[in-house]
Amino acid sequence: MTGEAKASTALAAGWMAGWLLMMTAIAVAGREATRELSVFQVMLLRSLIGLVVLAPLVHGAGGLRAMATTRLRAHGLRNLVHYAAQAGWLAALALIPLAHVVALEFTMPIWTALLAYAFLGERLDARKAAAIALGVAGVVLIVRPAPGADFSVGHLIALVAAVGFAVSVTMVKSLTRTDTATQLMFWMSVLQTFIGAVPAVVHWQTPVGMQWWWIAVVGVCGTCSHYCMARAMEHAEATVVVPMDFLRLPLTALAGWALYAERFDLVTLAGAALILGGNALNLGRKPRTST
Repeated sequence: MTGEAKASTALAAGWMAGWLLMMTAIAVAGREATRELSVFQVMLLRSLIGLVVLAPLVHGAGGLRAMATTRLRAHGLRNLVHYAAQAGWLAALALIPLAHVVALEFTMPIWTALLAYAFLGERLDARKAAAIALGVAGVVLIVRPAPGADFSVGHLIALVAAVGFAVSVTMVKSLTRTDTATQLMFWMSVLQTFIGAVPAVVHWQTPVGMQWWWIAVVGVCGTCSHYCMARAMEHAEATVVVPMDFLRLPLTALAGWALYAERFDLVTLAGAALILGGNALNLGRKPRTST
């Protein structure tokens, strides 16, 4: 590896460290914020804070005029799905252990592969099929839907949220052909503000004391974390960056253990290992050469 490649990998790792810390902080802050406030209210305030955080990036990109898009309908559909998935993810944080939420979130690439096969005509080769099989096996171990097992509606919500994130990512693939990352983040904050305004007002309860702090963490980290991921992708390939995200699972499990005395048993660990193994297998596949 050349010195330049090493520098790029080091920079990517630095940005991913920011991503990991912020995503772990969001999991904790999201649980604390939704203890007494509604998920819809937290989502609305997150979007509003996101607009403030994005202001310098929007200004640097050329201002509001540069945010104009010809694909507002596609942005609207994508953000409707993403809003529902994000709301489900936040709701699941209060229902099941933090590590379970993150482990099930990591099934997103599995559903993305299936959606790409079903709707985008992408080929489902043996490696992808094996990755999907490993992921599904991991889900079964974590959820454990056998009679008398430790299963709750929170697991189902987290799993559906992962599918929603996969749909959103599939839509983003199309949007990035014409719009920049700043445009995507800008329209995400704007449209989700409008989408969530009514349910947030219906369930409104004025935050007090530490609630404002937790909301601020969700809002600031929720926006800045995506910027960290985008910058990491600039310095290294996805096959280098994405496996670094796997560290989020042990970090979140550690936070759950330290703050909430959550137990991360061997069966759950095995399920998480299968899911991450499936992701690693999918990442390791060689790109097809065009004919």
